[in-house]
Amino acid sequence: MTIIVLIAVLAALGIAFTGVLISTAVRRGETRPTGESIILGALTNFFDTLGIGSFATTTAWIKFRHLVPDSFIPAILNVGHAIPTFAQSAIFLLILGVHVDPVLLTSCIIAAVLGALVGAPLVIHAPVRLLQTVVGIALLIAACLYAMSNLDLMPVGGTATALPAMQLAIAVAVHFLLGSLMAFGIGLYAPSLILLSLLGLDPRLAFPIMMSACAFLMPTTGFSFMKSKRIDMRLVIGISIGGVPAVLLAAFVVKEMPIVWLRWGVVVVVLYAAFLLLRSAFRGSTVAIGEAA
Repeated sequence: MTIIVLIAVLAALGIAFTGVLISTAVRRGETRPTGESIILGALTNFFDTLGIGSFATTTAWIKFRHLVPDSFIPAILNVGHAIPTFAQSAIFLLILGVHVDPVLLTSCIIAAVLGALVGAPLVIHAPVRLLQTVVGIALLIAACLYAMSNLDLMPVGGTATALPAMQLAIAVAVHFLLGSLMAFGIGLYAPSLILLSLLGLDPRLAFPIMMSACAFLMPTTGFSFMKSKRIDMRLVIGISIGGVPAVLLAAFVVKEMPIVWLRWGVVVVVLYAAFLLLRSAFRGSTVAIGEAA
């Protein structure tokens, strides 16, 4: 019953979010995505579904190509990847969600959403140098996590489908923090998977939790971000259009593939993007027009 309710709420939220996204793009006159943004959405969300992640890779590409000012990055990540994440969450809830303790699943979702409500206003009004620093550090953390995964240093997890009261409280508290950080463009997937595995949960059951937490919190931040000047709706729409079919392809057709060498490539790319962001933050260089809006 819990899964049915969550999917119903997710569907309603997805419809409302899509409507606001389209109306915002029309009002801003930013309705025509580029081919590059569609391809970016397809590639990042395809590999996100397979376990690579989308925030770090999208940030790296945006930074390399100078597609938008650095201060736009958190909004584009949270809004652009929201609709593809809806699809991911629905798929994993239907496939694996029935086996997850509904209290654990619902509690982590609510905690992440509440955290996002705290984080989004901070991001919208944060100085550009602070955002550059936070996103740069997030990329360094992501690169370390990719390397740990390739070196088999990630926690193996347990076999539990639920957590005792103390571990449940820890999971809820940490997901609140992760929800707040998600607004800054720090991906939730890897930290959530590590946390739940360390607490003894079956790692397979972490997927519906972390994907559903993101699916519910991203529109929470997205509604606020779409009111801000720090966003490019053409890039957002392109990522959304390319992302949904890529998620379906990865989940139902490809399902799994060897991605170890791809992860090492991502480590190099993400480290370089982190260097560029942190260099800009520490130099305090003049920002591009509109970046401080």
